[in-house]
Amino acid sequence: MSDVATLANVPERSLLIVDDDKAFVQRLARAMESRGFEVTTAEAVSEGLQHVERAPPAFAVVDMRLGDGSGLDVISALKERRPDARAIVLTGYGNIATAVNAIKIGAIDYLAKPADADDVVAALLALDGKKAEPPEHPMSADRVRWEHIQRIYELCARNVSETARRLNMHRRTLQRILAKRAPR
Repeated sequence: MSDVATLANVPERSLLIVDDDKAFVQRLARAMESRGFEVTTAEAVSEGLQHVERAPPAFAVVDMRLGDGSGLDVISALKERRPDARAIVLTGYGNIATAVNAIKIGAIDYLAKPADADDVVAALLALDGKKAEPPEHPMSADRVRWEHIQRIYELCARNVSETARRLNMHRRTLQRILAKRAPR
């Protein structure tokens, strides 16, 4: 069954995309319109909140980090105004802690950039209770470890000594890990 055919069962197809990457927003908006959505875009949290206040959409794709705040504020406002809305978080700064927070607020999924339009549509239209397909390229064990270390580091207010103590790790080892780029 195609995505557009699936959309035939959805009475309202309004979609709000909130992201500060103009080129990405334009590409995603065109792709989503070709799949049957009525797209509105915003480049800031404040602009996204205005759209939600005026006419809360049925669907939303929101970037986590925006210039004027967190995209989670838009999802929270959307869920207050329209509890049946389906929203996903799409971000290049993915980590486990923010994913959990996004789901608690009411997001139905959390996708890391770059996600293509088919992944976004699949996440938005996934049936409740239906298990999502396993990712084509899941995080490696090294990446999961790195994400966990980053989470603890943030929770310790970026204090290396305290993070090392809590992870039962030597401080210099932790410093070397933090100095490296995230594994794929």
